Amino acid sequence: MNSQVIILTGPPAAGKTTVAELLAANASVPTVHLTTDLFYRAIRTGFVPPFLPAAQQQNEVVIAAIVGTVATFAGGGYDVVVDGIVGPWFLPPFLAMAEQAELSLSYVVLRPDLDTTLSRAKQRVGDELKDVAAITGLHQAFARLGDLEHHAIDTGKLDAEQTSEAVKRAVDSAAYRLV
Repeated sequence: MNSQVIILTGPPAAGKTTVAELLAANASVPTVHLTTDLFYRAIRTGFVPPFLPAAQQQNEVVIAAIVGTVATFAGGGYDVVVDGIVGPWFLPPFLAMAEQAELSLSYVVLRPDLDTTLSRAKQRVGDELKDVAAITGLHQAFARLGDLEHHAIDTGKLDAEQTSEAVKRAVDSAAYRLV
């Protein structure tokens, strides 16, 4: 296999960005930390909050842009840690890209309990999502992963370093690999 791609996902305030940064910064090979929020924030006119049903077409375009960027970095020899809300419903384009480019693709869901998630969300600064209803809905979206349930890690009692280590062990085990 060529480069490795890790999709690090979960509900808002699960710790994805902090953990992805640790994974990328401590990697032993050239690694990119790709934050999907940047792609959404790039939309200046016509932006629809991505958790709303009206955002479906926007979300598909953004996911296509993210997948293309991942393919470009991975094709250039970088491992890529994708940090963002990438539910199972967005996996098909990533799977197709990974299979075509012969990349290793792992999927890891950080899933603290709802109370921990909401508590962490209250501590967020800036324009990070803090809306309780939206966070609760997205938490519920990751509550039942079906065939991907074994890709979830309960991070409610773990700090960022412990979570980073748990993700690294999970990815190294290959049990979280999709391709």
